[in-house]
Amino acid sequence: MMIPAAGNWVFSLVAVMAVLTCALLQGARAGVVGDFNHQERCKDFLYMGTPPRGYLRNSFTKICQRYEDKPRYVTMYDTHKHIPIYTAYTFKKSDGDKRVDFPWMFEPQLASEKSTSNMQPFPQSSSMHMNFEDTQAVLEDYADVVQYERGQLNPDEHQSDPLDKASTYSLTNVVPQIREFNLGPWSEHQDLVRKRLNNYCRGKAFVVTGVTTSGHTIRRNNLDRVAVPEYMWTAYCCTEFDQNAPYFVRYKFPVFAAYGLNDRVNNHMVEVPLKNLEKFLKGRMDVDKNFQIFYSDCVPDN
Repeated sequence: MMIPAAGNWVFSLVAVMAVLTCALLQGARAGVVGDFNHQERCKDFLYMGTPPRGYLRNSFTKICQRYEDKPRYVTMYDTHKHIPIYTAYTFKKSDGDKRVDFPWMFEPQLASEKSTSNMQPFPQSSSMHMNFEDTQAVLEDYADVVQYERGQLNPDEHQSDPLDKASTYSLTNVVPQIREFNLGPWSEHQDLVRKRLNNYCRGKAFVVTGVTTSGHTIRRNNLDRVAVPEYMWTAYCCTEFDQNAPYFVRYKFPVFAAYGLNDRVNNHMVEVPLKNLEKFLKGRMDVDKNFQIFYSDCVPDN
């Protein structure tokens, strides 16, 4: 009688291990996730492994943005307004060159949990886009809106590895930006931050870039398709920096922020301390009083 019992016990153990292994493999695949902290390497793009806190809506979707089987950055995505609420990434020193030969991609798991966890290029046939346009923006949404540019929250120019740069060309990392704002103040500020972090950040730099939304929307076929941000905002955190930098630069470390109106006029970027940005956003976003972009406001424990 003992032999069958032992056999059953071994069989049960093997079955449990198989289930656990399957679960771990599913977790390692990432893509659309329940929590950035519990997925392989997703939290590496967040200061102290902690995402911005205080968002009141639970309907946003978390994406661990994977390309070529490797996590590249993370995004909080609104599947109803079809735009990212924020993207968090680690800055890589770069020469600022922008690649324009990468295909635009989409997130398969927003349409089906069974799909691949890697972002994929849009199919050549636009009729195929109907399969996933309910949950995300598609190329047709940007086709006939000449007043808007596709504004990257994690910009190509803030990455150096070709595959990291390629991964920024997902429409889940893009919002509609007024052309004058995108090509002017927004682009200029991204380059300013790139040069500042290139020259004075000595360790890892974490960046979070996000939006506030208004009532404006891109419509297609008489349907609301893509929300247009009212304001764009961005903040960086670099705790290891050049202590001998000139004061006009040094006081903007370890953390600083900026925001700008996504419009044709009055659209200059305003640089502010992190707390000022958070106060500004609390009046324009659905967040609670504890809204915080970086863990402990990017103040190191030591």
